[in-house]
Amino acid sequence: MELGSIIIVSVIALVVIIFVVKGFKIIPQAETKVVERLGKYNRTLESGINIIWPIIDKARDISTRVVYNDVDGRMRVRTKTTSCIDLREQVYDFPKQSVITKDNVTTTINALLYFQIVDPVKAVYEIDNLPNAIEKLTQTTLRNVIGELELDETLTSRDTINSKLRAVLDDASNKWGVKVTRVELQDITPPESVRDAMERQMQAERERRAQVLKATGDKEALILESEGKKAAIINKAEADKQTKILAAEGEANSKKIQAEAEAQAISMIAEAIKGTGMSPANYMLAERYIDTLKEMTTGKDNKTVYMPYEASAMLGSLGTFKDMFKS
Repeated sequence: MELGSIIIVSVIALVVIIFVVKGFKIIPQAETKVVERLGKYNRTLESGINIIWPIIDKARDISTRVVYNDVDGRMRVRTKTTSCIDLREQVYDFPKQSVITKDNVTTTINALLYFQIVDPVKAVYEIDNLPNAIEKLTQTTLRNVIGELELDETLTSRDTINSKLRAVLDDASNKWGVKVTRVELQDITPPESVRDAMERQMQAERERRAQVLKATGDKEALILESEGKKAAIINKAEADKQTKILAAEGEANSKKIQAEAEAQAISMIAEAIKGTGMSPANYMLAERYIDTLKEMTTGKDNKTVYMPYEASAMLGSLGTFKDMFKS
């Protein structure tokens, strides 16, 4: 074979090898590339092995953010160009920015944005610099949302702010083929003077709550003490009532027993003097006279006793009693 033929064959073989190498594209999982043929969109490559025509087919580049640490250890962000489009959910940590609340307080806020490219074609052709567009859109939207809230609402309504931001950003970035999944506010830092005022206000609120709790405790203690005294008085009155009731019942039972004994005694006397012609009532009356006379004449001092005339008849019957008891 002549030298010229060998050279031609070698060149053809080299071209074929280069063609084959350039024509085979291996796309990793969760990544893709947008291919243009002669400058016009042709197709979107899928994960795995893909074959393209070298020279006439070319992958379109897209801008992306790269986060790295510099020599001082500080986080840096730069934008680079690549033909590989990452389809995974990505997070952008934006630098702090100053926003003004509804009550004119300048506050520094740091936000996190989670998004995912769902349409690579739109991400390539509908926006020039996707990371920069997302960052600027987030910053302006954050200013608008915070500008509608006062400082206290901003500090206590993070979930509301996150929801509003996500809704606005998702709607605005939809034409870029981007789906905003979450927006989180990392830090909300008011000015130092405002923080000092808030701390004093919180301290005053804590002291007020402590005083309210102490006053409430004292009030409840007084109420419990008065209720205890009330219960003691009621219990004592109830005890006195029961004591008087029991004493009255005892006295009534005593009188009842005494009456029954007297009735039995009268019955026995009546039985004893039956046939004598004497009335039991007169007998009992005479007995009472005798007991009274005994009390009246008992003692060391000489006493003069005046008796009614009617008592002589009763005393005259004492001899009859003597004869009756003898029998």
